Amino acid sequence: MLDYGKEADRYDASRGGEPRADAAAAAVIGLLPPHARTLLDVACGTGLVTRRLADAGLRVTGVDSALNMARMASGRLPGAVVLGDSRQLPFPDASFDAVSAVWLLHLLSGAEEAATVVAECARVLRPGGVFVTTVDKAAAHDVGSDIDTVLAPRPVRPAADRAQAIEAYAAARGLTPAGEALFRGHGQGRTPRSTVEDLHRGWFTRIPPDGPLAARLAAGLAALPDQEVPRPDPRFTLRSFRRPPTG
Repeated sequence: MLDYGKEADRYDASRGGEPRADAAAAAVIGLLPPHARTLLDVACGTGLVTRRLADAGLRVTGVDSALNMARMASGRLPGAVVLGDSRQLPFPDASFDAVSAVWLLHLLSGAEEAATVVAECARVLRPGGVFVTTVDKAAAHDVGSDIDTVLAPRPVRPAADRAQAIEAYAAARGLTPAGEALFRGHGQGRTPRSTVEDLHRGWFTRIPPDGPLAARLAAGLAALPDQEVPRPDPRFTLRSFRRPPTG
């Protein structure tokens, strides 16, 4: 996995920046119940999306386990960001009207860890509240391009954020499906050249950056036309889950 503490300085520019954050925040807001006033943004990263959620009138708290990410988020939301682990959130039960986890679950080690994080998000959610999360993140990047054809032989880690699995983890904690939204990953369309760079910096976690498979894939990517032309942007999926109100 990438070191997200080291990635902090370049994270926003390499992940679609402001347009992607606008799209993500708008999609999250569209899935929140009208009564939501407080929101916990889990794995808030640099706070680019979190700030937009706060700008929408929500009282937002951000939490991230990477110190440099949390520091950057704190600059955008002074006093509203804490350092903490999504597997053991530092908040009491039933603390928030809504919980969001955008681009988190796909990073987890597997089913057990994903179930733990979903359980923690459910734990801090108030009755009637909603948990919103991205699902099937890796699959969103497969847009049917020539780059995807070259990458097809690569080993793929079983997705920790499969929609069906996340729904099951949520159901185990008393949450029911409440909605779905799609949003565009602006600026994240791959180019052949940028994909080679991603190979060499360990972005593809099952491919040793200096190994023979990385070399073969890099050669195939280098042979593609339009080396600097981005292929289509991914479209990410958000799912929401509701805790039933008491009584």
